[in-house]
Parts: sequence; structure tokens; C-alpha cells
Amino acid sequence: MQNPDYPAGAVPVVANPAEEGEVPKRRHPRMSVRNRILFFVTAWLIVLMPFLFWWNTWFGRQLSDAKLNQYLHDQQKPRHIQHALVQIGDRMARHEASVTKYYPELVALAPFPADEIRNTDAWAMGQDSSNPAFHEALLKMLRDLSPMVRGNAALALVRFGDATGKPEIMSLLQPSKITAPKGGRVLDVTRPGTPIHQNGLVIKLGSDDQNKNETTEVRSAITGRVRSIEVHTGDRVRTGDELAVIDPGAEQVWEALRALHVIGNLNDLPAVLPYERELPNLPDRIRQQASLTEKVIRERAGQEHN
Repeated sequence: MQNPDYPAGAVPVVANPAEEGEVPKRRHPRMSVRNRILFFVTAWLIVLMPFLFWWNTWFGRQLSDAKLNQYLHDQQKPRHIQHALVQIGDRMARHEASVTKYYPELVALAPFPADEIRNTDAWAMGQDSSNPAFHEALLKMLRDLSPMVRGNAALALVRFGDATGKPEIMSLLQPSKITAPKGGRVLDVTRPGTPIHQNGLVIKLGSDDQNKNETTEVRSAITGRVRSIEVHTGDRVRTGDELAVIDPGAEQVWEALRALHVIGNLNDLPAVLPYERELPNLPDRIRQQASLTEKVIRERAGQEHN
């Protein structure tokens, strides 16, 4: 319907906003060239820094012989030594003859102060089961203070046809119980179900003496997942009290099951069967390996009986 206020064909006049007292929209000033450069540099650094961190800590990055030799002797940076050991172990697995020049270094690193170096060193020496010096060094590592080092040494010895470390292999399938190293008050706890790395923080304890501001960090000896926490924040504990239980990590369990595939017997099945049937939330490859290990152990027992 036509608007009666305007004659046919007439064009209505639109009022000027300024005349009506309206304030016109202000244009935003453009970012200066300097600010734009700073913005893009900051954005680039946000992307670049994580990449550089990953690049410098990724053990898959190939090292030249010169770099490998430098890393292997870098006493100030244990991760460099660990990176070199991983590279050497990979070359050993590919049977590269040139890598044998590093063998004396691997033996010399067996008593290195850092657990992660001894742990990786044990794995690397297991890549060549023809070397008597490696065999001897691994046997000594079965007495290491770290359960992870002892476990890796035991796994490596299986490659030598040596089952001396079998008790350590069996312990790799068991949960780790964490006890209080001293008495005190619980300040903080990790939640059950939390994934945790070797030497990861589980519980913080404070001093019984309120006049002392001392804390003790209780850490996990293994990589795995927190099954349970037996204390609460504010609880008082004594030396030796159980604080937490850590389930072993999937990789640790898988390696132990593979070792028992070679050296296990019927007496070992009670430690194997829970990973096949009972424990929840396990990767399929763990259940499959447990099933295969059980089958081979029973077959081997049958052959020995006959």
C-alpha cells in the first residue's frame, strides 16, 4: 500500500544525521608499521619456541658422527648423552659396523649418576648380544639402586640368553608402592588416574615441626599411572607409611611380557594372566602379548614334560 504522506513518484528526503544531533561513527586508527611488525614477530615466536624445544629434545633427530661424539661426552647436559645413546642403539639394531667404536663409552656410562642415562645405556647395550663386556656390565647393573635401571638391564640380558634378571622382570609387572621417606604432614597429593613419568611428583610432605618450612617431594620410581592415593591433604604420616600405588606403564608391561615369552615358565603365569583377562583399560597389544606369552609358556612346559 502506498504511503499517503508522499505523493506518487516523490522521493522521500533522508535527514542528515549531523543535523539531527547524531554523532557520526569514528574511524579507528590503523596499526602503525612498528606495532604490526612487533605483533607478527610475537606471533611467530609463539609458534617457533615450542618447535625449537621439540627439535632439541626429540631423540629421533639424526646426529652426524661429529655431533654424536660431542653429545656423548656432554657431561653438563644428560639429555644430550641420552640422545646419543638412542642413536647408537638404533645403529646397533641396524648392525652398522662403524658404531662399534662407541662400545667402550657405553660400558663406561654404566655407573653414570643420572638414572635416565643408566636406563638408556642398559637398553643400548642390549642391542648387541655378542659383546662380552656388555654382558658383564649388565649383570652389575642388576644391583643398581633404580628399579627401572635394574629392569632394563634384566630385559637386555634376555637377549644374551641370560635369565639371571628374571626376578626384576617379574617386578616390572607389579604395581609400585610408594612409602613415606620420613614423617610429616601431607601438603598436596596427585589425583588417582593421573599418568606419571619416572621421577614424577606424587605427594608433598611438610615438616612435623611447624616452625620449620621444610617440604619433601615424594616421587614415582616408575613410569605409569596412579592407581590410588592412600592419604589426604592434612594427614600426618610416619616413616614407612604407604602413600600411593602406581600401576606400571604399558611399555614396561609389554617388554616384560615379551621377555617372559622367552624365559617364562608355568610359575610365572599368575603374573601374566591379569594382563590378559582382569585389568581394565589396557591397550589391545598388551592383552594380545599376554595371551601369546601364556600360550608359548604352556607349549614350552608341555614339550619339557614330554
